[in-house]
Amino acid sequence: MVKQFRILPRSIRARLATIATLVATLVFTSVSVLVLVTVPANLRGTVGDRVELAVRRVASKAEVGDLPRAIVLPPRVRLLQVVSADGQVVASSPAVEGAGRLFDFTPREREAVYTAERTLPEQPDSEAPYLVKAIQVRSPRGPVTVYGAASLGDVNRALEWLYFLTFLGTPAMLLIVAGITWTVVDHALRPVERIRANLAEISGKDLSRRVPVSDIGDEFTEMARTINATLDRLERSAETQRRFVADASHELRSPISALQTEFEFASAYPDETDWPETGAKALAAIGRLTQIIDELLMLARLEAGAVLPRTVVDLSHLANEQARRRVRDRVPVVADALDHAPVFGSPLQLERLMTNLIDNATRHANSRVDVQVRVDGDADEVILTVTDDGAGIAPEDRERVFQRFVRLDESRARDKGGSGLGLTLCREIVTSHGGTITITKHRPGAQFVARLPLYKRPTAP
Repeated sequence: MVKQFRILPRSIRARLATIATLVATLVFTSVSVLVLVTVPANLRGTVGDRVELAVRRVASKAEVGDLPRAIVLPPRVRLLQVVSADGQVVASSPAVEGAGRLFDFTPREREAVYTAERTLPEQPDSEAPYLVKAIQVRSPRGPVTVYGAASLGDVNRALEWLYFLTFLGTPAMLLIVAGITWTVVDHALRPVERIRANLAEISGKDLSRRVPVSDIGDEFTEMARTINATLDRLERSAETQRRFVADASHELRSPISALQTEFEFASAYPDETDWPETGAKALAAIGRLTQIIDELLMLARLEAGAVLPRTVVDLSHLANEQARRRVRDRVPVVADALDHAPVFGSPLQLERLMTNLIDNATRHANSRVDVQVRVDGDADEVILTVTDDGAGIAPEDRERVFQRFVRLDESRARDKGGSGLGLTLCREIVTSHGGTITITKHRPGAQFVARLPLYKRPTAP
């Protein structure tokens, strides 16, 4: 397998430090190039402008014949000298008074300023070059050349510091940027490391531990809270799963034990066994096993979010069909259904909802079961009501009966064949269809009320 080439490192700390350093490199390089291009020229230009201004002032005085023997120097100009056409010094600044001609070049054109760099051995900073400006003008004594010079020592020293800071300071600044970025990111990621360490210690055997939540209120705080909320759901789910497995094992053990007992007795006493009765008992136990397994599978599908094919189902039609099929039940089922109560849903699941509610009511009813289907146009709901005239359900048990494998004592005494999953499945079916199911106050008996969204045919655009 070819290893994929990575430009950036895997570590977030190293990655962010690298990115920050690259960005800083780009910024510092751009600024350094701009500074190195503009600053030296600006410094030399400033010195040159100062010398040129001094030269032109002296040249203007020479043109009108008002040239003193000793020229007063302006600030930052080291020397001024006026030389005639034959090489004689006409005037000069005090520092070079009495010296001969200092510069060996003469402008070729009049009124034009020429620039050159020279060293002057007799000056204090003799090793530093001088920026020299010269201009030739006509004076009453004939053509003269005005020279002016200023030392570039300060400029060169400033440029040396500039180069030092640029070529040595920039790498140091980049190292500081990388170090600061690494430190800041490392400090910011410490909550993540604590969260990771705590998560690594959490196992399926103990889901009670939680990750630490800081009080800073940043994104990592929200992530820790979300992780703890997820762990809460996982713990509840694991506990529900363990309870579910235990309850399912308990419920499945009864029919399996009954089958085992029947067949062990039949095998031990084959001549004394009533085989038709044994077969009937075995079929009853198998039927209960099948019912429990079917309901478990449907619950698993509903909880996994599986959606069966859906269409428009008329609950009134389902209620009337249930009443017709149950004419020989222990108690009569009386349907009071409208002509049309459409619901968009799974026909299989909605029929199971109706069947489970009526089966539950039939087990507890004394004389009859009433099934009513009506449409609430104001709330856009179809309301299914199943009522029995039995002993009823105590208020404290009206939510508990929807839990898995919960069977009240009265229910166990009346019917030992229930699975304890019917009402749980009813709630899951109603919830998956966007509705609600509750047990309302009713005497005598119990009344289950399921509310499902009313289907409305979409109007043509």
